[in-house]
Parts: sequence; structure tokens; C-alpha cells
Amino acid sequence: MNIHIIQEYVQRRQYKFSDHAVKRMLKRSIDRQEIEDVINSGEIIEAYPDDKYSPSCLILGRTQRGRALHVQVSLPPLVVVVTIYEPDPDEWIGGKVRR
Repeated sequence: MNIHIIQEYVQRRQYKFSDHAVKRMLKRSIDRQEIEDVINSGEIIEAYPDDKYSPSCLILGRTQRGRALHVQVSLPPLVVVVTIYEPDPDEWIGGKVRR
């Protein structure tokens, strides 16, 4: 997976949200702009080439307000935001490395 390709899709607004992602966004008060900020500022920290439906990856980035978030996206055939959450410090070192 290539972060620049994912970012291009997002900048052109050629992506969609899974039902699960929408539920998490509402539950965690995360909006579309924050997700775009995270992807556009982020880096891929884990790749899941054998994920259930299609290859996916986990992106760590920050919103314009500095909120660190993880966004999991799948690609191809198109970019789908799978889930979004704040990395738990008990599970992540600096949000980037699993404990």
C-alpha cells in the first residue's frame, strides 16, 4: 500500500465509509474533515495484505487540532474507511508501535 495513492483518492473525495466506520465516527465524535486531515498528514504504520475483504492498512496521523487518530482503510478497488479510533496509550507506544 502506498500512502500517496490513498491521499490522492481522499483529496479527490473518491472514497467512502463502511457502516462500521460511520458508527464509530458518531460514537467517538470524529468528523469527515478530521479523517481527511489524518490521512493527508499520516503515515502507514501497519499493513494487512490478507485482510478479510481486501488489503488494508492502518494510518496514524493528526487532525488540524493535533488529535492523534488511527484510520484503517482498504484499497483496492477503491478507498474505504473501515474504522477510526484514538490509539490507546496502554496498547500503543506513541500511537505508532504496538505494546
